[in-house]
Amino acid sequence: MARDIDNPILHAQAVEMFTNDILPDLIAIEATQSGNIDYPLRCETWSNWVDSLCKDGQISDWQQENWDHPPCND
Repeated sequence: MARDIDNPILHAQAVEMFTNDILPDLIAIEATQSGNIDYPLRCETWSNWVDSLCKDGQISDWQQENWDHPPCND
């Protein structure tokens, strides 16, 4: 169900938020595991977080379905 959002978060803003607020915790988890980048963890966390933004009405359904993963997940 599509809906209009008055003031949606833009992709660049979301990437910055994810990189500054969520990625440090993921890096800490990675360090306690193998020490390597856990791409599946990062991708799953991004997807879940974007889903929560949509459910909270901060982004539209279209944004949720069409946003690419941030560069830190590549």
